Amino acid sequence: MPEIIMYCTAACPYCVMAEKLLLNKDVEVTKVRVDLEPGRREEMMTRTGRRTVPQIYIGDKHIGGFDDLSALDKAGGLDPLLAA
Repeated sequence: MPEIIMYCTAACPYCVMAEKLLLNKDVEVTKVRVDLEPGRREEMMTRTGRRTVPQIYIGDKHIGGFDDLSALDKAGGLDPLLAA
């Protein structure tokens, strides 16, 4: 199973929804709290080109935010990525 990294903050409802969706898939999520570690926000923006959270990686693949993750799941593409 690939490593799942989610850049997030504690107060973000989309982060909570993304984590819930992933946990319902019985996978472990490594959270990077950009609200607690401001330097990690710069890392996230450099890596993704985006400023908003959540930003989710499955392995080396940048999924995007919650809407992207949810759309991928509805299209049937999330489970194969998680099983790789």
